[in-house]
Amino acid sequence: MNPAGEREQTRPSATFYEEIGGEPTFRRLVDEFYAGVATDPVLRPMYPEADLGPAADRLTLFLIQYWGGPNTYSAQRGHPRLRMRHAPFRVGPVERDAWLRHMRRAVDRLELSPEQDETLWQYLERAAYFMVNTMDETPGPAH
Repeated sequence: MNPAGEREQTRPSATFYEEIGGEPTFRRLVDEFYAGVATDPVLRPMYPEADLGPAADRLTLFLIQYWGGPNTYSAQRGHPRLRMRHAPFRVGPVERDAWLRHMRRAVDRLELSPEQDETLWQYLERAAYFMVNTMDETPGPAH
């Protein structure tokens, strides 16, 4: 309460999505990421679509929802089920490391605060390790 005895209105704490700039920031992140994927000899073959746009849209909507933005991803695609959706693809240490390399470059381009960078990076790194479904060190074609 303030000195006049009135309850102060407090704004709910912002979501991480809001803190880092909302949809435009996540679109920049994913656009930067897919710019690297487009020419990567390990990752590009994993995307059967000639246009990476649909994959970029899916990742953008997923990240927006995960970090507190609109739930458009689930409304359009249902529960994320990330491991199940990635199961048809061979994801080993080589693919994981290539994914992380492009994502690290994309995160760096956002120029977030050190705390925001660390929060986002920790999640992305955990997610990349979680998607590994083979320990074979030899890159292979998509299934």
